[in-house]
Amino acid sequence: MAEKKEERLAREIYEQVGGMGNVNKIVHCMTRVRMGINDDGKVNLAGLKAIDGVMGVVEDDTLQVVIGPGLVNKVAQKMADEAGVKLGDPIETQFNMSDKERVEAKAAQMKAEVKKKNQKPWSKALKSISNIFVPLIPAFVGAGIIGGIASVLGNMLLAGDISGASWENIITVMNIIKNGVFAYLVIYVGINSATEFGGNPSLGGVLGGVTLLTGMNIEKPLPNIFTGGNLSAGQGGIIGVIIAVFLMSLLEKRLHKIVPDSLDIIITPTITLLIMSLITIFLLMPIAGAISNSLVGVLNAILNIGGAFSGFVLGATFLPMVMFGLHQILTPIHLEMISQTGKTLLLPILAMAGAGQVGAACALWIRCHKDKELVELIKGALPVGVLGIGEPLIYGVTLPLGKPFVTACLGGGIGGAVLGLLGNIGATSIGPSGVALIPLIAGGRWWGYVLGLLAGYLGGFVITFFFGIPQKYKK
Repeated sequence: MAEKKEERLAREIYEQVGGMGNVNKIVHCMTRVRMGINDDGKVNLAGLKAIDGVMGVVEDDTLQVVIGPGLVNKVAQKMADEAGVKLGDPIETQFNMSDKERVEAKAAQMKAEVKKKNQKPWSKALKSISNIFVPLIPAFVGAGIIGGIASVLGNMLLAGDISGASWENIITVMNIIKNGVFAYLVIYVGINSATEFGGNPSLGGVLGGVTLLTGMNIEKPLPNIFTGGNLSAGQGGIIGVIIAVFLMSLLEKRLHKIVPDSLDIIITPTITLLIMSLITIFLLMPIAGAISNSLVGVLNAILNIGGAFSGFVLGATFLPMVMFGLHQILTPIHLEMISQTGKTLLLPILAMAGAGQVGAACALWIRCHKDKELVELIKGALPVGVLGIGEPLIYGVTLPLGKPFVTACLGGGIGGAVLGLLGNIGATSIGPSGVALIPLIAGGRWWGYVLGLLAGYLGGFVITFFFGIPQKYKK
C-alpha cells in the first residue's frame, strides 16, 4: 500500500532532525510543525528544506517546518502518534539513554499501551474527566479560597458585623476574581476537553462558550424544543460541554480527512462550529432542560414527604445535579421560599453534599497516602471544600476515582438526613455553602447546621474509608 503524504513527511522530517529521540515536543500552528529540539547539531537544515512538501524552515525558540494549512494538522498528529504522545506533551529524551534505559522505556511504553487497551470504558471515561479537570485545580483552589473569603465577608456585611463602602468594594473585587474561573468554567472545560479528545482547543472553547448563549436577545429567547419553554444559559452544564466537544472532535477529525488541504483551514472549523453549535443549542441543551423540568416535580414531591428521607435524597443527589447544570433550576425555588417564609430550607440540606466530599477526601488521604500526587491534590482542594467550593474535590479527586464520588454523595445524604430530621433549618440568603453558610442560618439554629456538616464529614469519611477505596490502592 502506498505511503500517505502525511506519513512520508512525518518520517522524512524525523530523519532530518536527528530522529525522534532528538525531538522533545511537537505542536503546530496554521501552517507550521513546531518542534522542540534536544541537540541542534543533529539537525540537517538543508535536508529539511529539500523534503518534497516542505515550503520552508524557520529557526526560532522552536524549529519550525512550514508545510501549509490543512496538511500541517495531519503531519503533526502523525509525528505525535509515532512518538506515542499527544500534541504538546513532552517526548521522553532517548538520544542520551543507555541501551538498558531504552529497553526499559520501551517496555514501560508497551505495558502502558496494553493497560490502556484493557481498560474498561467506564475507567477510560473517568480518566478523561481527570485529564480535563486536573489542569484547572490551581485555578479552582486560588479562586475558590478568594471566593470563600468573599462569602464570609459578605455574610458578615449582611449581618451588620462589618459595614462601609470599602468592605463592599473589597467583596466585589474578590467576587470578580472568583467569577473569572467559575462564571466561564464551560469555556475552560471546552478547551481542555478538545485537547483530551484530540480536537482543536480553540474550537472546544468556543463550543463551551456557546452554552452561555451570549448574544441571545433575552426578550426573544431561543425555544426549548422538548418542553415548549425557553432555553436558558448554562443548561447542560459542564458534562453537556464535554459530550458536545467529544462529538465535535469526531466531526473535526473526519473533516480533516475529507476536506482538501488547501481549504481545510477555512472549511473544517466553519462546518465543525456550525453543526456542533446547532446540535448543542437545539439538542443537548434542550434535553437538559427537559430533565430539569421533570426534576422540579421530583424535588417538590420529595420536599412534601419531608423528614430524614427527603434530607438524605436531596443531600445525596445534589452533586450529580451540579455536574449536569441542573442545580440552576433550584435558584427560583430558593428565592420563592425566602420570599414566602424568610428562609430557604432547601439550601442547607444541599450544602451537605459538599460535606460528604470533604469527608471522602480525608479518608482517601489516609488510605491512599502513598500516592503523593493524589495527596497533593487533596491538600490543595480541602480548604476550599470546607468553604463550600466543591469543584476541586469533585473533578480533581473523587469523580476520577469513581467509587469515592458515590460514597461522598452518600455521606452528603447522611448530613442531609440529619438536617431533615432536626427540621426548620433554613438560610436567609443564597450563594455560599460549607462553613461560609453558617452566619446565614436563620433563627439561631446554626448549631443544627453545624451538626449536619459534622454528620456529612463523618458519613463521607466512614463510607469511603471502608467501601470507597479504589481497588488499585488496596494492593
